[in-house]
Amino acid sequence: MAAGCCGVKKQKLSGSPGSGGPGGVGAGSGVPGTGHCGSELGIGSSATVTAAANVSRSNGLGGPGGIVSGSGSSGGSSGTNALSPAPAGYSSSGLSPNLSPGPGSGSGGRKMVVSAEMCCFCFDVLYCHLYGYQPPRTPRFTNDPYPLFVTWKIGRDKRLRGCIGTFSAMNLHSGLREYTLTSALKDSRFPPMTRDELPRLFCSVSLLTNFEDVGDYLDWEVGVHGIRIEFFNEKGSKRTATYLPEVAKEQGWDHIQTIDSLLRKGGYKAPITNDFRKTIKLTRYRSEKLTMGYAEYIAHRQHHHYQNGIGHPLPPYNHYS
Repeated sequence: MAAGCCGVKKQKLSGSPGSGGPGGVGAGSGVPGTGHCGSELGIGSSATVTAAANVSRSNGLGGPGGIVSGSGSSGGSSGTNALSPAPAGYSSSGLSPNLSPGPGSGSGGRKMVVSAEMCCFCFDVLYCHLYGYQPPRTPRFTNDPYPLFVTWKIGRDKRLRGCIGTFSAMNLHSGLREYTLTSALKDSRFPPMTRDELPRLFCSVSLLTNFEDVGDYLDWEVGVHGIRIEFFNEKGSKRTATYLPEVAKEQGWDHIQTIDSLLRKGGYKAPITNDFRKTIKLTRYRSEKLTMGYAEYIAHRQHHHYQNGIGHPLPPYNHYS
């Protein structure tokens, strides 16, 4: 399955974005079908949880669209323990009063596919893995196939902690299970996650939609489109890299800076000229994204726990009590 990372790790841009691109080389595999999609510079995003009572969405779209194949809460409020998720099934209804969809919950009146339950499910999968419990039960949200990314950030400044996904459409139940753990444990830029980090984590689920091949490498909108580029490096090898829609806006980059950063992250080391940029094959896409912090996850699971007739608090570190 084609997978890729998704972030820039302390990358520095040159003073002149047209004079050879960023000075730092981003971390990325450069293998065809892979790329990066997030940020580790701690810059705020409209799609990030900013308080324990909010879950916000970005780039709301309806339906799977075109598919490309092949290729300020710190997590837990004061005194919050790493409580277990509830063992019951998952539903898109019955959200905790502390959870509310943010603006952009759809496009043209169409319902968003991404949901808070998807983020909860990712937390469940990671929690069960880290504590050696049986994997969580099959969720109840849609199992339709989508290209997807799972992103983990950590701490009050929401530093990137892991982000890997796929441009191949995967059924959401198996895809989120797989990329939850791949992004948390196998992102080559970071060590595997530990139990101690759980209360400070934020999880984002991005479902990619509306893929369009464009003839002009500038034919995309910052803050609206994600981009995936294909190019040939100095040795004639084909390379690919991607940024999710929020990355360029978070970093304050224009089109040229974004393209040059992506080339560097994809492993291109030669000077970047305008003629070379014109040889890039660019695909633009959009995404539905939802982010949830650990505190929201615990509140959501506790609310669901009580709704299912279990009248006692969730015990810590005991997934199937």
